[in-house]
Amino acid sequence: MKKIKPRTLSGFMELLPPEQVCFDTIIRRLRKSFSAYGYTSIDTPLMEAAEVLLAKGGGETEKQIYQLSKGDADLAIRYELTASLAKYVTLYYNELTFPFRRFEIGKVYRGERAQRGRFREFYQADIDIIGDGSLDVLNEAEIPSVIYSVFKALGLDSFVIHMNNRKVLSGLFEILGIGENSGDVMRIIDKLGKIGKEKVSEILTGDLGLSHSQANDVIEFITYQGDPFEILEKHKGQNDLYDTGVSELLALKTHLAAFGVPDTHFVIDLSIARGLDYYTGTVYETYLSDYPEVGAVCSGGRYDNLAECFTDRKMPGVGISIGLSRLFYILQEQGLLNDKFYSAPADVLIIPMTDELTHAIRLATSMREAGLRVQIYSENKKFKVKVAYADKLKIPYVVFLGEDEISKGLITVKDMTSGEQTTASASILTKGIKDKIETKDKALFS
Repeated sequence: MKKIKPRTLSGFMELLPPEQVCFDTIIRRLRKSFSAYGYTSIDTPLMEAAEVLLAKGGGETEKQIYQLSKGDADLAIRYELTASLAKYVTLYYNELTFPFRRFEIGKVYRGERAQRGRFREFYQADIDIIGDGSLDVLNEAEIPSVIYSVFKALGLDSFVIHMNNRKVLSGLFEILGIGENSGDVMRIIDKLGKIGKEKVSEILTGDLGLSHSQANDVIEFITYQGDPFEILEKHKGQNDLYDTGVSELLALKTHLAAFGVPDTHFVIDLSIARGLDYYTGTVYETYLSDYPEVGAVCSGGRYDNLAECFTDRKMPGVGISIGLSRLFYILQEQGLLNDKFYSAPADVLIIPMTDELTHAIRLATSMREAGLRVQIYSENKKFKVKVAYADKLKIPYVVFLGEDEISKGLITVKDMTSGEQTTASASILTKGIKDKIETKDKALFS
């Protein structure tokens, strides 16, 4: 029989056990942080009717979606979590309680060219607050607090949340007489960090037909280096939408202090536009300060027409999305993953020193019932190989169970970090191991 060479498709991330443990730790941290703010976990289908996922798509989005058919069914695999959320809140509107606060962590698929840090299959972690008819601006202020909590829980400190309000930009464009080009202008200025001021100006005047004066006014506004509220004040009273956006930005800044987000970790950045048309209010982009070249690692914003493709009900919302696989790749590449993320597959390895395994099995069962993760090493190997197994997997404690221990009703435990060995009753040492592990976890994750 011909042997097939094993391979993983380009753009699909596959992890070895230690890395997977680390990745799973990050997911647990995210779930804990989201839950602390009262968000409920949901799990939408990986596959939907194509018309559902394409309802808000088209253009480049449609090109990236994996579509397939089975019989008469036209199906598609989700490329993000938002389209499925829109379907979910519409379908279950009568069963949900609003404002509806949800988080979802799951895989999505995009048929784009795989490149460094960008995948075809990847995990996304989203949170959203969906209102019924209206949604207070306080919810927009809570989102940066969640971002701050999440990144701190991941052991990161050097990051900044950049925020702006699309109403400010839309109002400004109306003041400058370019309101009809608002969407196109936002998509161009959203590329400022990648292509620079000169290229942005060239596209605004060339492709979009703005005058040099209009282009200069736009660029001067979005690149202002002083207190942003100074230049915001300059245009107040000229446009109602603009004034509303400025008021919301001010409220956002005021609430963040009460939410416990220090001013070292957020900034009002008037160049943040988010190129997607459905954003209507506050927008967010989060950057790792020491690695600006990797771009935003958490983005989102306010939208007022989430489910317009499915219902006439007004269902405004605000949310963010973290490209989790990409963030993991960055943390791993930059050496930012440490003992806070890596852990052994077990707390204890029991090495039986006799052929009779009943005592070892009973001990493992009692330790598991006490809340410890336990393996039994029953392979016929040399003693050094057995201990080396625990050392290689970084299992912190090894239990030796020989005839002497069994006859006296005792066990011997070796601390693999210190090398210290202790012989005592199983109940005493089980409690001692559990206490040490809990103390270590609190120190690592506090």
